[in-house]
Amino acid sequence: QVQLVESGGGLVQAGGSLRLSCAASGVVRLNAMAWYRQAPGKQRELVATTADSSTTNYADSVKDRFTISRDNAKKTVYLQMNSLKPEDTAVYYCYADGTYWGGNHAVAPFRAWGQGTLVTVSS
Repeated sequence: QVQLVESGGGLVQAGGSLRLSCAASGVVRLNAMAWYRQAPGKQRELVATTADSSTTNYADSVKDRFTISRDNAKKTVYLQMNSLKPEDTAVYYCYADGTYWGGNHAVAPFRAWGQGTLVTVSS
């Protein structure tokens, strides 16, 4: 069973920093990993993605402030968030896809989401 467990959310003042972590378990291989967020009353939006350790993409709203990285050995993706703004307040979700051991000892594809971690930025 594939699980993504997030940590690192919390309350921070504007201008501050937080680091989110998302650890995957039950997987054979991780391909794309990403962070999304959903603010109250808004749709979930893509924040940052990493296809591998050298390929990253960011939403315009977080460029130059957020950094996504991954540790493949630890099967973990991180989101370093600096210069936080009140509009960054949201529930942040980890996403990953790849392969896992499915039934009959066969490798099967998966797509999974974490449970979400709340980030609140006060002004």
